[in-house]
Amino acid sequence: MSHLSSETFEANARAALGDASLRGALRRATDLFAERRATAIAGVPDWEALREQARAVKAETLARLDVHLERFAERAEAAGARVHWARDAAEACAHVAAIAKSVGAKRLVKSKSMATEEIGLNAALALDGSEPVETDLGEWIIQLAGETPSHIIVPAIHKTKAQIGALFVDKLGIEPSVDAQELAAHARVRLREHFAQADLGISGVNFGVAETGTILVLENEGNARMTTTLPRAHVAVMGIEKVIPRFADLEVFLRLLPRSGTGQHLTSYQSLFTGPDPEGEGPRELHIVLLDNGRSGLLRDEVTRQTLACIRCGACLNACPVYQAIGGHAYGSVYPGPIGAILTPQLAGVEKAGKLPFASSLCGACRDVCPVKIDIPKVLLELRARVVESPSVPRSRAERLTWRVWAWVTRSPGRFALAGRLARFGQRLPLVRRLVAPLAAWNSTRVLPEVAPRSFRALWKERER
Repeated sequence: MSHLSSETFEANARAALGDASLRGALRRATDLFAERRATAIAGVPDWEALREQARAVKAETLARLDVHLERFAERAEAAGARVHWARDAAEACAHVAAIAKSVGAKRLVKSKSMATEEIGLNAALALDGSEPVETDLGEWIIQLAGETPSHIIVPAIHKTKAQIGALFVDKLGIEPSVDAQELAAHARVRLREHFAQADLGISGVNFGVAETGTILVLENEGNARMTTTLPRAHVAVMGIEKVIPRFADLEVFLRLLPRSGTGQHLTSYQSLFTGPDPEGEGPRELHIVLLDNGRSGLLRDEVTRQTLACIRCGACLNACPVYQAIGGHAYGSVYPGPIGAILTPQLAGVEKAGKLPFASSLCGACRDVCPVKIDIPKVLLELRARVVESPSVPRSRAERLTWRVWAWVTRSPGRFALAGRLARFGQRLPLVRRLVAPLAAWNSTRVLPEVAPRSFRALWKERER
């Protein structure tokens, strides 16, 4: 499929709403994750205290991010790792390409990483004829399909078993099947061949510990561990916000992240790397690429700064009614859902992603499930204000006229009361809902709320009498 753009979000969303198969797959998966999360946190009596502790750690780190990053880089290099600083996507890709060339890598393997998706690493390396093979099952599926991830932790959440089976028939030449275990077995055989021949492994980073220079990679399939240990060189691309001050801080995040994301008590594999391992089971070389790519710009504002506290658990996607209806591709961004709606406009600019902050009902479900207590609705409102105030973001005449009329009506109690009476009368006419553009668009995918038969003012006056 062609990769969608955030600039065409409205058209993307309308197309997604018309895909019944997509909505069914999303609903089943997100409902399952929500149930698992509820079960997992029910057995943690100090859950809210853990969330508050995680929020405090992240707030402390972001307030002094430069200090923690310098300490992390110093400790990592002291342990034998090479640290590379990247101001933007181009620099990060250039670093990885140079490392691949320096080690003479012919075969590259890669584990799931949102940061590498963000910088377009696969496409950049493909220009040199060394595109890495994705080894996470979901990532491998969408790589075969020529697509981008639809979810932060479940890249192929939008695909059914039948669709994956058809894809494997087309790309791998296997016999038709919809059996999940059989399809996974075919993937296992193919991917193990790549592991055995790989010269360079590429991963993301879940957390970097400033105290020790350690990086942590979390996963459930074992592919990241093979990616980071079998090849003789390992490159880890780490967003600068992933650093935390102390090794002891990992405890709180390791209790929060898996429960929030997949409903697990603990992820299956937790790989810690403190420098390379030239004589043991690990890589002979460890390179860490510290990626800024616009992140430092978010630190200036206290409201938007909290966006960088995200630990990429995906809980806000699973709870969001908008994401559940349209999926990840409609956002036209590497980061979909509520976190994408606040992160992408800040990294890419409101000119390109100004529609995303409006892709929310402001119900607050994302804030309620966020393990680090990011106030996503507050950031959404801040970004909406910036979009409205930006002279570079076009607004339709109809929209401007609508808000002017709204402001005129709400400045007068009499005009407001008259508007309420007209709304009560209009809702009795089904034709109005079908013909009036905003109401017709709303009513096509949801139930239009009913206006109360009597206004609050009328009820109050009656009570006074």
